[in-house]
Amino acid sequence: MKLLSIAVPSYNSESYLEHCIESLLVGGEEVEILIVNDGSTDRTAEIADAYQEKYPTIVRAIHQENGGHGEAVNAGIRNASGLYFKVVDSDDWVDAESYRKILETLEKLIRGPKTLDLLISNYVYDKQGATRKKVMQYRHCFPIEEFFGWEKIHHLPKGKYLLMHSLIYRTELLRESKMELPKHTFYVDNLFAFEPLPLVQNMYYVDVNFYHYFIGRDDQSVNEAVMIRRIDQQLTVNRLMVDVYTKTKFTNKGLRKYMFSYLDIITTVSSIMLIRAKTDEALEKKKELLQYIKKQNFGLYRQLRHSLFGRVMNLPGRGGRKMSVLAYKISQKLYGFN
Repeated sequence: MKLLSIAVPSYNSESYLEHCIESLLVGGEEVEILIVNDGSTDRTAEIADAYQEKYPTIVRAIHQENGGHGEAVNAGIRNASGLYFKVVDSDDWVDAESYRKILETLEKLIRGPKTLDLLISNYVYDKQGATRKKVMQYRHCFPIEEFFGWEKIHHLPKGKYLLMHSLIYRTELLRESKMELPKHTFYVDNLFAFEPLPLVQNMYYVDVNFYHYFIGRDDQSVNEAVMIRRIDQQLTVNRLMVDVYTKTKFTNKGLRKYMFSYLDIITTVSSIMLIRAKTDEALEKKKELLQYIKKQNFGLYRQLRHSLFGRVMNLPGRGGRKMSVLAYKISQKLYGFN
């Protein structure tokens, strides 16, 4: 059995897929690289097959009809044989030295008395054109290189929430969660970083800048104009996260606090994109989202409306919406997202 399975969702990725795979091959025989060709129409399938032929004990090419990023991740989970599972998008890559540290850590921990559910590491916003790369690190949020649970997370500032890029799950935990990411939907990485969390008990943080998250292409899903065009998909993910939160039977205050904070941020992003769309239809969708949350979970609705982000995103009138946009732009500068 492999130590780590890495799924690489790939759609028309011929321009950057090889760079991604080459960075992952550093892991050697301890790693299984699952290149999930999601119905590409360029040379992606050919590249995947070539790497499988060259590295048959490490690389596996999986070809499927186009189902979107979520279905590619689902395929990765279904086919994974590793004890642990990570997603690396085809336009991203990993740092070699940090990679070795991650593998050494996993190797050490699986031989210990505790079962590791979630390994956390840093990621780098490799923003196109930026001279300084913003690093999302957690050294002031989590104990470093020791097991900890949700009760040890006393303060996680806004902007420090865990994204897919920082997470390595135990593979069987993902399967036990019965998570099935929706097809043909962007932004499902938020569900991946959210839905399995109630099953996570033992976490471990390694303070290395492992994952390089490329950001800045005009066609990228997190480009603001693209997000506004795809707002219905963002709203689908937002509602599914509300459903997950609502059905979770919280027994840990730390977990509840973290999941609320994450959901607060996602709802804020949905709200601001709808404001930025500047149409009556979008403003109506903003009201519908709040009504959905109110219907599903009135307590959650009240909390979201009274959070700092909730108050700022729901200021009345045109002037209030301008203030909301200004607050969002300030947050962009502070946290480096989008």
